[in-house]
This record gives sequence, C-alpha cells and structure tokens, in this order.
Amino acid sequence: MLIRRETPADVDAIQAVHSAAFAKADGSDGIPVEATLVDALRDDEGWLPAYSLVATDSDGQVVGHVVATRGRVGGAPVALGLGPLGVLPDWQRRGVGSALMHAVLGAADARDEPLVVLLGHPDYYPRFGFRPAVELGVTPPQPWGPQYFMARPLHAWRESIRGEFRYAGPFDDL
Repeated sequence: MLIRRETPADVDAIQAVHSAAFAKADGSDGIPVEATLVDALRDDEGWLPAYSLVATDSDGQVVGHVVATRGRVGGAPVALGLGPLGVLPDWQRRGVGSALMHAVLGAADARDEPLVVLLGHPDYYPRFGFRPAVELGVTPPQPWGPQYFMARPLHAWRESIRGEFRYAGPFDDL
C-alpha cells in the first residue's frame, strides 16, 4: 500500500471508495452523502489539496481516501476539519484507514496546523490522539453534540484557540 496526494485522475475512484464505504447496510440505492461531500469540498474555498490523500494497492488502484479542509475556531482559520475517511469494504480492517489517518495527521503537523477536529466514534478515534474537543475549549457546530465531536491538538496548538468550530461550507448543507 502507498499513501499519496490525490491527483485529478483519482476523482472517480475516490467517489467510488466513499460510495462503497458508506453504502447503506440495507442495500438501498442512492449515493452516500460522503461521496458527494468530497466533490463539493473540492469546489470550496476551504479545500486544501495537500490534505486529500489516497491509499493505493500494489497495482495503483485507489482503495482508500481521507481529506481535511480548512476549518475555523472562533472565526480564525486555525484548524482542519477531517473527513470523510473511507476505505473499500474489501480493504477494511487491514490498516488502510489507520495509515491514512497517520498520514494526514503527519502532513498537518509538518505544515504547522494547530488542530484537527472530526465527528467520529469516541471508542475509535482516541487511538490517534483525539479527545473531546470541549476539553480544549472548542465547541461543536450545531446540530452536532459534543460526545462525537473530537479534536487532536498538534505541535503548533495554542491554548488561546477556543470557541465554536466551523467546518468548510459544504458541511453546512448536510
């Protein structure tokens, strides 16, 4: 497996990854919101190409994707909103998601980003250093509750980073 930045040739494969990863368990039709969200994020001012990463297999086929976009805390552009992160079902539970998470967090830290936030399961994301964002003084945007809103401070984090978090614009349409 190789982790690299997204290229224009990966767009369709990325949508396929998120469509498969977030398909409804009942098999009902429809493109999952996560697949269309990535496309909308690409067109938003919060898009940061350095944080759109793919995992590829030995043949170069995209098997996973993660993206982080510019977020704001208290109105200041001092955070990244992570997500979605998706892995093809046949590649899940094989370390692809973890590798993508470590890669995007490493890239963010290397580029002196202070904070990464996400909405996720509180039993899964602490293994990557995430904790409830409210512990850092960062509150979730409405309507999301604090139990699933988590943050990972990076090397450049400062205690003065406090306030309500705002995701890139397309998240407001969810």
